Amino acid sequence: MHAPGIKRGRRAPPPTISARLCGHVTLEAGANGRIVATFGGYSVDLGTFGAGAADHLEKLGAGLPLSSFECDNRIVDEALHAFVRRLARHGLLEYRFGRSPDGDAQCVIEPQHADYWPGKPHLGDSDIIVLSRFAYMRRRGDAMVLESPRAGALFQICDPRIAAALVFLSTPQQLKQLRTQDGFLGVELLALLLDCQMLFKTASDGGLRVAEGDDNLVLWDFHDFLFHARSTEGRHANPLGGVYPYAGVIPPPPALRPRWPGTKIDLASDSAADPKAISALAQLLRERHSTRDFDPRRPIKLAELSRFLDGAARVISTWSSRVELGGGGPMVAYASRPYPSAGAAYPLELYLAVHECDGLTNGFYHYDAGGHALAAIAVRPQDLEALLTGAEFAMGARGKPQVLITIAARFSRISWKYSSIAYALILKDVGALLQTFYLMATDMGLGGCAVGSVNIELFAKMTRIEFHIEGSVGQFAIGREAKPDA
Repeated sequence: MHAPGIKRGRRAPPPTISARLCGHVTLEAGANGRIVATFGGYSVDLGTFGAGAADHLEKLGAGLPLSSFECDNRIVDEALHAFVRRLARHGLLEYRFGRSPDGDAQCVIEPQHADYWPGKPHLGDSDIIVLSRFAYMRRRGDAMVLESPRAGALFQICDPRIAAALVFLSTPQQLKQLRTQDGFLGVELLALLLDCQMLFKTASDGGLRVAEGDDNLVLWDFHDFLFHARSTEGRHANPLGGVYPYAGVIPPPPALRPRWPGTKIDLASDSAADPKAISALAQLLRERHSTRDFDPRRPIKLAELSRFLDGAARVISTWSSRVELGGGGPMVAYASRPYPSAGAAYPLELYLAVHECDGLTNGFYHYDAGGHALAAIAVRPQDLEALLTGAEFAMGARGKPQVLITIAARFSRISWKYSSIAYALILKDVGALLQTFYLMATDMGLGGCAVGSVNIELFAKMTRIEFHIEGSVGQFAIGREAKPDA
């Protein structure tokens, strides 16, 4: 701190945010002005841009200051702005934050979902800010990163003073007082963290769980929220799916566990030797299999889809019961379905992306399990296409599923009652429902396949519901199985 009356030295230059290409991306400009991005064996046609954009390709390798085309929320170079924003929409950029474009970075901002763009909301001296309870730091390789399941980007911490200052922000601090502290992060960095919801404004120093800005977050435990965001697609940039990350590290584990030593009790003599003697249910279980390719010449019929949903997911009965909390509790409503659910909560909802169904228009629908009806939801055609294409890719199929069922969860229905195990219970419900789907499809002579990954950001965009309120937790493709090639 400087004593009153003492003349201060030259003020440090303001920090700079620079956009730069991710390390695995290269750009190639053609003679006609068309620019193509290549990465990981893939290529993306970014479109045709003027000579001005092509001139900045080399600068994007080291870092192009956002101030070169944006100033005080005004666009000063339309062509360059359009080019850089298109790169951002494809997730091909990261952002360097530092006092100068060529000096050491204080941090590197890595987008975790498409459309992220650094924002700097206003912060006044009277504002009180505090670290989100969902924000955390961890070691990643030889670097420290700050991230959150709520955030659109993670921050690679290059200056250790940032980590120390974040500890101070675990309790609410007024910006006016923060300015007087040694190691003050600067308003610019605080604004970036606020924009990513690593920080939030609060009116007081109490009730922080409630004050985080969204009442629906009160019901989320930290580990559940993190698992939801990081074990699905759409809210992170980590490798996803069957990429065999440890194939060169350890040998593949065996299909069967090695037998325990000791006396073996043979059960074969007590099993049905004649396949005809087994029950119908046991036969269904043995016939159940995943169908990834569907016959485009024989789409599933609306009557079949109706029967499938009626048998697997329709509400069977409803009732209410009072919660016993010692001094009396509220009445809770219940609605059972054909599959089991933790605490009879039944938090799962079904959304149908229809590609080919005889008698039903292509589109996106919600299944009303109580009324056994479909309600059409208006969505952008490109979002519906992305949802179906994503399932096709995840299944390794040769075409889109005829009908794709997205299983969503109303998280509060479970977390209102259960602590620490809420998200695990939801996934157990999903497993039970998927097996019910398989058995129903097999019984009807239809094909079905559980899909391993879901894009929670895309689903939130299509339903216009935040991913932490009602989010996708599973998918199932249903249709008429394609006959094997002769």
